[in-house]
Amino acid sequence: MDTLLLSRIQFGANISFHILFPTITIALGWVLLFFKLRFNATGEAKWMDAYRFWVKVFALSFAMGVVSGITMSFQFGTNWPGFMETVGNIAGPLLAYEVLTAFFLEAVFLGIMLFGFSKVPNWLHSLATFLVAFGTTMSAFWILVLNSWMHTPAGFELRDGVAHATDWWAIIFNPSMPYRLAHMLMASGLTVAFLILGLSAFRWLRGDRGADVRAVFKTGAWLAALLIPVQIYMGDMHGLNTLKYQPQKVAAMEGNWDTQSNVPLLLFALPDEDARENRFEVAVPNLASIILTHKADGVVPGLNDFVAEDGTHLHPPVAPVFWSFRIMVGTGMAMLLLSWSALWFMRRGRGPAGVPKLMQVALVPMAFSGWVATLAGWYTTEIGRQPWLVQGVLTTKQAVADVPAPMVASTLAVYLSLYALLLIAYISVLFYLARKTGSPDGPTPSAPQTQPVPAE
Repeated sequence: MDTLLLSRIQFGANISFHILFPTITIALGWVLLFFKLRFNATGEAKWMDAYRFWVKVFALSFAMGVVSGITMSFQFGTNWPGFMETVGNIAGPLLAYEVLTAFFLEAVFLGIMLFGFSKVPNWLHSLATFLVAFGTTMSAFWILVLNSWMHTPAGFELRDGVAHATDWWAIIFNPSMPYRLAHMLMASGLTVAFLILGLSAFRWLRGDRGADVRAVFKTGAWLAALLIPVQIYMGDMHGLNTLKYQPQKVAAMEGNWDTQSNVPLLLFALPDEDARENRFEVAVPNLASIILTHKADGVVPGLNDFVAEDGTHLHPPVAPVFWSFRIMVGTGMAMLLLSWSALWFMRRGRGPAGVPKLMQVALVPMAFSGWVATLAGWYTTEIGRQPWLVQGVLTTKQAVADVPAPMVASTLAVYLSLYALLLIAYISVLFYLARKTGSPDGPTPSAPQTQPVPAE
């Protein structure tokens, strides 16, 4: 493998590991705020018990996200110097805005959120929780502004091969930003919904019948059931936007080689780029046209239309995009089925006790289904941008550093080994916390700190 491919794999590995943790903290901050507000309104200890358990998960995830984010940022200089040389005038300020408006906000109030239960007035602790949650969302906003701009660049001009901003409003609110931001926020919400649902199911199966377990289980089930239809709608809107601005990506997602109408939806196929065809197709007639154009005879672009002057194909590698898209959609359908089924079984107010044991068992591995769907969606959108790093402006080949391939390979091996160990450790700690929290013989005992915090 050459330097370009190794550098792409290395950056992909770094961002794949990093994105796991912001995907949790973005939505978990708001869930913690919900727990705190419910405690303030009712005085019921179960909500503070839930807060105290999940704030540990938030702190751990936040720390992992910060460390992996720092590692990832180094690669702009070590592996991709052409990126900052060409678009640094735009990428640099957007990354700085993320630090100034989000990271500082999180850093300042995180300590109060974690350790200020009985040391500050109740209103201040609740405010700190809100500001940390708001900070995580603002962090996602600025990162997705930059990422969206790389897909649909606007508000700039090239001078001697360097991008200069001409309209910051157009840069920030570029054509794909609203759809990409909404899709990611929903993905974070679903990730957290199934995480708290899965770990609560694990605690329930171990015999922990605490009131906080019941409350969190119901919260996760309702959150997942409400968000998944919204995510499906936002995914459709995002797909229509992608069809308009990046048709070659949509063609790869659908495995469609020739521009045509009445395009079937491929449930299964083996794309063959050499033969320019699919093998072993299993398809639903006209459904791809219906989904993408809302008409059975709608025209869907084909991969064969995207050819450079020298005859090379200007479209992404088909198989990775084709299959990652189906993994994302398939995981989403499993989320829909399980969350709605769980609510149906809980309809008589029995909470987790009304859910069949087999379904409870199934919910435990689904705790990390949000990660699977998020990574699959991320690979779809990022691999689907190839060969461009910034669509129509800068290719990955133009931006990569001129370093020996063995050097990149050695650091890649170190990263992969370290990330595998850290991921195993992280998941192990989550289940350790779940095992050690509460009592298998009865309700979770409330610690003295879970009593209402005195007002100022």
